[in-house]
Amino acid sequence: MCGIVGAVSSRNIVPVLVEGLKRLEYRGYDSCGVAVHQDGALRRARSTSRVAELDTHVAQDGIAAGTGIAHTRWATHGEPAVRNAHPHFSRDRIALVHNGIIENHDELRAELRALGYVFDSQTDTEVIAHLVHHLYQGDLLAAVQQAVTRLQGAYAIAVFSQDEPHRIIGAREGSPLVLGRGQDGAAENFLASDAMALAGVTDQIVYLEEGDVVDMQPGRVWITRRDAGGHYVDVQRETRTVHAHSGAAELGPYRHYMQKEIFEQPQAIADTLDAVSHITPELFGEKAPQALSEINRVLILACGTSYYAGLTAKYWLEGVARIPTEVEVASEYRYRTSVPDPKTLVVTITQSGETADTLAALKHARSLGMSHTLTICNVATSAMVRECAMAYITRAGVEIGVASTKAFTTQLIGLFLLTLTLAKLRGHLSAEEEARHLKDLRHLPVAVQSVLALEPQIIAWSEEFVPRHNALFLGRGRHYPIALEGALKLKEISYIHAEAYPAGELKHGPLALVTREMPVITVAPNDELLEKLKSNIQEVRARGGELFVFADGDSRMESEPGVRVLRMPEHYGLTSPILHVIPLQLLAYHTACARGTDVDKPRNLAKSVTVE
Repeated sequence: MCGIVGAVSSRNIVPVLVEGLKRLEYRGYDSCGVAVHQDGALRRARSTSRVAELDTHVAQDGIAAGTGIAHTRWATHGEPAVRNAHPHFSRDRIALVHNGIIENHDELRAELRALGYVFDSQTDTEVIAHLVHHLYQGDLLAAVQQAVTRLQGAYAIAVFSQDEPHRIIGAREGSPLVLGRGQDGAAENFLASDAMALAGVTDQIVYLEEGDVVDMQPGRVWITRRDAGGHYVDVQRETRTVHAHSGAAELGPYRHYMQKEIFEQPQAIADTLDAVSHITPELFGEKAPQALSEINRVLILACGTSYYAGLTAKYWLEGVARIPTEVEVASEYRYRTSVPDPKTLVVTITQSGETADTLAALKHARSLGMSHTLTICNVATSAMVRECAMAYITRAGVEIGVASTKAFTTQLIGLFLLTLTLAKLRGHLSAEEEARHLKDLRHLPVAVQSVLALEPQIIAWSEEFVPRHNALFLGRGRHYPIALEGALKLKEISYIHAEAYPAGELKHGPLALVTREMPVITVAPNDELLEKLKSNIQEVRARGGELFVFADGDSRMESEPGVRVLRMPEHYGLTSPILHVIPLQLLAYHTACARGTDVDKPRNLAKSVTVE
């Protein structure tokens, strides 16, 4: 969601800016732009198409300079249109890009209009540009420092002035922003919303903290923040060597990134389990042994797909570790009155580690006195990892497709390991059980590979969904969240309205929707609830519904008129949800392909949701 790239250098940095935007395309966007300081004036190019088209405009217009900023925008305030695309100018003297949402933009807009400023866009971002211009008195750093004290909400900004050609100021509050230092003594520095944008340019990264304002010039960098008295003081931030894996973003022989990432899951799971030789609290960090021994309940905070991973984990944590577990939608949790318990383990789940709602929910939980915090996250250098006391870093690698696949299954791995760890600490896991679970986990990559071999049959099924407008997904027990995830995948990328229910809830309402036009997708593992699920299947069949059943090989279910059964290679016990989500991912993917939608960049969605 929205991407920033900025640079100051003695060389032409426009190719760096454009390449940085290309690396951020996976986050989702509906417009893009670049602005530079060239020949004593501000110049820009903007587009509501892809970055490749912007690149063409830049080349045609001869835009080249040593100071510039660039942006990909995901619309929040104002429609996707060139006039709303970043960078925004103020009186052709200030250029600015912004991620986040300014909550008091209406108040500031009214104030600035009274001062004679004319607004060309519908965005909240243009308010910041005019505010900086209004406050500018020859020192851009001072103007930005004053401006951000007036902003309410979340922001990461990069701004430069016509009057100071070799200087960019960045600031962040609630949205991520990193500083990239020039390598090998090069007199250049960079800003970006994601270190991946700077892959191949620099691996020397500084993660700016909340409230930081950075003054960036070709050979020098200053970072400041306000002290308790409201005065800006210099601060030092650690420079880290971060190897952003640019090669992982290459599509290779696959048709889409989502397809590539689905088929990368055996390796991603193997990598996530690579260092796991036995179950121990140290898997989650040096603070884990003491912290995990002190807790008596678990609170999981997450959004979207990560929330469904949390719902799956609830069945594991309560069934295996026998510890009370709540799962909350992060965007709701911090706005309701809850009952805190200092002996709660607060677990956040996030692919990017920058999800704004989850970060805010974590901070809310901490403010209530719950200090035992742990994250399951795919990015070791993310804000979430820095904010939590403990972490389990999944090894999914870069995930480009907006619809999460390998990040989800590796999250489940991390959550299952947490379950086994808590079970062991609480005396509910014998040595024999630990050995059996570890053996099953090591076999998972092979089992997933066997499920992926079912793709041809799933492709045939997907053709049946092309003309459909609605679908129901059913599951029971720990596979109900997997049904939820399957419905989310289908609606995200194929635009078919899909809902999921516990199968036992059919007769409490959803059965009214079942007709021959309503496909019903059922997750049917051979577990203790299978016979109950078979009864629910018959309820659908009796109403003329068309069933698509993902069953285990030993479940003794056969295809018949109105019931299509696809057999999974093997039943996998407690970790069966990890296997059963794979065919649902493939069904959504091939249905979207058949319907001709933009699989990797579905409309209105962004990969990394960094605004509330």
